[in-house]
Amino acid sequence: MEKVIYDEKNGLWYELQGDYYIPCLKLPEEEQQPIGVWGQRHLRYIKQNRKVLYLNLLTSGKLNEYLADIDKQAEDMFSRLVKQIAEREGVTEQLKVDNQMEWVAQMNNIRSRATEIVNHDIIYN
Repeated sequence: MEKVIYDEKNGLWYELQGDYYIPCLKLPEEEQQPIGVWGQRHLRYIKQNRKVLYLNLLTSGKLNEYLADIDKQAEDMFSRLVKQIAEREGVTEQLKVDNQMEWVAQMNNIRSRATEIVNHDIIYN
């Protein structure tokens, strides 16, 4: 038996695997963009909980673009939230100069809350 055959009816190549011919399929090429922490979290989520969406994006070649967009949206929202909450609660540069430990504690609290909001609204949605 030949290792690789071509089917003129459907235009596909087939490779011999054991006793069966399996189609030689290849995912479409997609432009690679850097994916940050938010995009990686969302990727983990859709792989585990939204398998159909994941497979559709993967097979259409749009997964990397989708994750890069999610990552950008989440990062923008996170930065905006941290800034707005810090302004609202009076966490200023003056506090940083006067009492660094208090400033760090409050900023960590603000960043944690902003992370929870972004996770709820974008990443795990």
